Amino acid sequence: MKNYLYFTVFISGLTSLAAEMAASRLMGNYFGSSNLVWASIIGLILIYLTVGNFVGGNWADRSPRYGTLYRILAWAGFSIALVPAISRPVLRWAANAFDSLEMGVLFGSFTAVMILFIVPIILMGMSSPFAIRLAIKDNQSAGSVSGRIYAISTLGSFIGTFIPVLLLIPLVGTFRTFLIHGFVLLGCALVGLKMAERWRSLLKYIWMPVVIIALFFSVNIGGDKNSAGMIFETESAYNYIQVLEQDGYHMLRLNEGQGVHSMYHPEIMNYAGPWEQVLVAPFFNPAPVKISDVTSLAIVGLAAGTTARQASAVYPNISIDGIEIDPAIVDTGYKFFGMDLPNLNVIVQDGRWGLQHTGRKYQVVSVDAYRPPYIPWHLTTREFFQTVRDSLTDDGVMVINIGRAPDDRRLINSLASTIRLEFASIHVMDLPGTFNSILFATVQPTNAGNLAANFDSLLSAADTPALLLETMNVTLASLQQDPPAARVFTDDLAPIEGLTNDMILKFLLAGDMEQLQ
Repeated sequence: MKNYLYFTVFISGLTSLAAEMAASRLMGNYFGSSNLVWASIIGLILIYLTVGNFVGGNWADRSPRYGTLYRILAWAGFSIALVPAISRPVLRWAANAFDSLEMGVLFGSFTAVMILFIVPIILMGMSSPFAIRLAIKDNQSAGSVSGRIYAISTLGSFIGTFIPVLLLIPLVGTFRTFLIHGFVLLGCALVGLKMAERWRSLLKYIWMPVVIIALFFSVNIGGDKNSAGMIFETESAYNYIQVLEQDGYHMLRLNEGQGVHSMYHPEIMNYAGPWEQVLVAPFFNPAPVKISDVTSLAIVGLAAGTTARQASAVYPNISIDGIEIDPAIVDTGYKFFGMDLPNLNVIVQDGRWGLQHTGRKYQVVSVDAYRPPYIPWHLTTREFFQTVRDSLTDDGVMVINIGRAPDDRRLINSLASTIRLEFASIHVMDLPGTFNSILFATVQPTNAGNLAANFDSLLSAADTPALLLETMNVTLASLQQDPPAARVFTDDLAPIEGLTNDMILKFLLAGDMEQLQ
């Protein structure tokens, strides 16, 4: 029985961390995956485990029996399996609240869902002190037994960290991930109960696995949201992915669904978004710049390929490397966003590493991986911009899409100050009707007059694509003053999370209904 006790501790540790990882995805689909959300989830679950350790230790002293432990874990497994089913109405309420930025409802729904984790996590927290009490037979072995149990539990937790993210969530979704882990813990508990007290005790709990199995095969259990126009949803190791269809347009939304990451229409190319601005980049160089001379582009943050399609439509000779970390988004791009372009080479990799290892030089590098508060800090530092600079030709231009708050330009100012250390000139435009700014950084010294001269030259040419002219016109009309000096980000110190969290919090509390893309 002692060996099975060690196995039980392993399964309990595995399930507790698996539940934490699955909780982050369950909550992230509706509240995002910022470090504030992560901190809330981790902090509350640690509190629940602390309470479980305390209560379990006292309970074990009062009832040091195997049957008691396995009854506790049976309820723990069953209750963790019920969390997604019970929370679903609350989460859909939260999804509607997020669309309208109702902060009171958002806070209330987040709190309600986290309360659902109290029972299963506290019950799982009881397993280690209970196991120690049952396993220790004399004081001389107390240290070694305790150490062994905590080591086994920690090993289970380590494995439980990876199973949901790498295997179950991409394969069966978040809800069924909870069901599987709950079923495994319940099964372990029922086997232990049978070993400790025979069949009669086991029969009282046999209905629990029947309920979990029924939930697993319930219709539409994987449907997370009822978003208007949704034609596709899936989950990957990185994101909850939605495709919406409205008036013939396809729109890619991720996680909590604020902002559109890609757009597609079979007949329309201009979406009045940040993607078109990449087309303007080469024309900050001295005139005349010919369309036929633009032949290379790298996109860090390819998403579903909107920029790649637009660039292919404007530049007949262009070759594109698109770097995207999430293979599920790439698949979505092929299925719903017309991303099957013969001149597009897709690289499934982290943006910084992928750009550093392409072995190519580009005339334009587009960085479209920012959206507060989800800004990869390692794509904001001087060292990253050194990598971008090294990947550009002598007339190269970097383009960055930056989300901001209405009256808060701190992020733009810090990024501009960092980029100035590696590039000769920068230019910033604010995209009309949005909270997006586009920053252009050129390898050689440039000025806005170059863009105006190139626009006049292209305007007089008969074969200039309308998409390019329309976009250049918007850029020229929306150029901003040079950003003031601000904090420089480095690999050693890039406090991007504090800056963006403060910016987003002020934005949400202001109650403005516009969205950041």
